[in-house]
Amino acid sequence: MKAAVFYEPGGPEKIQIAEVPDPQVGPEQVLVKIKACALNHFDLLVLMESDPATFSFPFWGGADISGIVVETGNSVSQFNPGDCVVINPGLSCGSCEHCLAGEESQCNDYGIIGDTVPGGFAEYIAVDQNNLLKLPDHVTFVEAAAVPLVFQTAWRALMTQAGIQSGEDVLILGASGGVGSAGIQIAKLAGANVYAVTSTPEKASLARTLGADHILDRTSGDIWKELAELTDHRGVDAVLENVGAATWSQSLRSLVKGGRLVTCGRTTGAQAETDIKLIFWNQLQIIGSTMANNKEFSDVMTQFFQGELKPVIDSVYPLEQAREAYQRLEAGEHFGKVIIKINAD
Repeated sequence: MKAAVFYEPGGPEKIQIAEVPDPQVGPEQVLVKIKACALNHFDLLVLMESDPATFSFPFWGGADISGIVVETGNSVSQFNPGDCVVINPGLSCGSCEHCLAGEESQCNDYGIIGDTVPGGFAEYIAVDQNNLLKLPDHVTFVEAAAVPLVFQTAWRALMTQAGIQSGEDVLILGASGGVGSAGIQIAKLAGANVYAVTSTPEKASLARTLGADHILDRTSGDIWKELAELTDHRGVDAVLENVGAATWSQSLRSLVKGGRLVTCGRTTGAQAETDIKLIFWNQLQIIGSTMANNKEFSDVMTQFFQGELKPVIDSVYPLEQAREAYQRLEAGEHFGKVIIKINAD
């Protein structure tokens, strides 16, 4: 089969289309003919940081996958050839104390498709049947591929970890990215007042259509001063922090006493300065969040299937133009998801 592979770490220039072995289906696995797979910033990190000592090359990324079941293992009972499905990219052992408690994202062996194992930038993938959900007829493959990783990440971060409540003020950083655009919608679904940080009038307009109540343009002034003025110097109750080093200190300073910062990313770097006095004096909470457990994945996908949450599609590329898709994501010009369409009919 064809895949968008790389043979060593680097930038988008390392991506090339090559023939790789077809996946083999285990007894409880399903072979999916991939129709669409979304790019995430996560894919850039995998490409740049893949360790030759631990990675088996060639490797291909892609966590957000939709497609059609074409073959099932002997022990598969939930799916049949022809079923249209979306894949949960989270991988867990299913037997450790965390999995047994329903917290699969805290599994001792937790991994993600497209990082732990090769992903969806290929024509086929074999996955465990427990990682699949059937798609309703009204949902397209491109739409479905735009949802899993970012929406489940934002859902767990805001709903479970930060516990967003109706009427609270929530700051969403990186609002033009996948997690940010999902976070705006989820925070509004919870009844929060949303402050969204983005850039350019076009991105600001899109953020507002998603439900953002206030837009902060990071290219036109001091967003932290503007945020203080908009909140009458009170600050916000919670921050969805996925930018990392560049915004970390100010994100903490933007919180009210007893406020919560939930972190799920490090786009600008993982090492940041923290004023410890600020933490204890203002009794702040710093909360880590990664992906979601199986119930949270099902919950957020149900909201999507019902039309309560809507993915934002920036652009769609064929598999043969995977390098260009990576380049668009790296350039940061996108708003929403960059999708690679595969096995087009």
